[in-house]
Amino acid sequence: MKRALIIRHVPHEGVAGYRLPIERAGYDLSRVDVGDPAFSSVDLVEPDLVIMMGGPMGVYEREQYPWIGCQLRRLARRLEADRPTLGVCFGSQMMAAALGAPVFAGPVKEVGFAPIALTDVGAASPLRHLEGTSVLHWHGDTFDLPDNVERLAETPAYANQAFRRGPRLLALQFHAEMGEDPRIDAWLQDTPYIASAGTDPATVRADHDALGPQAVSAGRAMIAEWLAGL
Repeated sequence: MKRALIIRHVPHEGVAGYRLPIERAGYDLSRVDVGDPAFSSVDLVEPDLVIMMGGPMGVYEREQYPWIGCQLRRLARRLEADRPTLGVCFGSQMMAAALGAPVFAGPVKEVGFAPIALTDVGAASPLRHLEGTSVLHWHGDTFDLPDNVERLAETPAYANQAFRRGPRLLALQFHAEMGEDPRIDAWLQDTPYIASAGTDPATVRADHDALGPQAVSAGRAMIAEWLAGL
């Protein structure tokens, strides 16, 4: 059986809705937390698939989070080997950094459910399943596009919402995996962060309950198609 490794940066940001299509594609899923003492010795090149999830830290906060530099060095080796890799939110920013692009604080925070606009390339990619679907956004950082990648999606606030390099590297700034996972309760506890984005937990909760199932369904279809193309 193929092996997939989930890198989890905080306990409440797991693979969530993406678990089902990954398992259906024949992967045996395992997980490692960056706080695990064994994380520094994990071979990130070996797994058939690596999935890096989100987190509240910034790629540039390497003194506060020493594991970031360690992870980036090993991630760069994986990307250089063109091994199948999926990055979500902070994970997508780590992919951009490992490919040599700067990651930095953006002009606004993006929190809540909203659609993405697909580029022409994105509309012909697995992201086509997200067309017209509102997905969860939860970030304040962004990145420049690395060299030799294709931009797939944008929002009014952020031009770089997704990119790919060939069929094996996919980076998603947004959270199409979230919409049915009870861990959203932990996200909604960060009232100051939500307020800094100009919204409130009640609004996000209502949108989550109304729009989340459709977002997860579309996200699963996207990931299933991407995995089928590996």
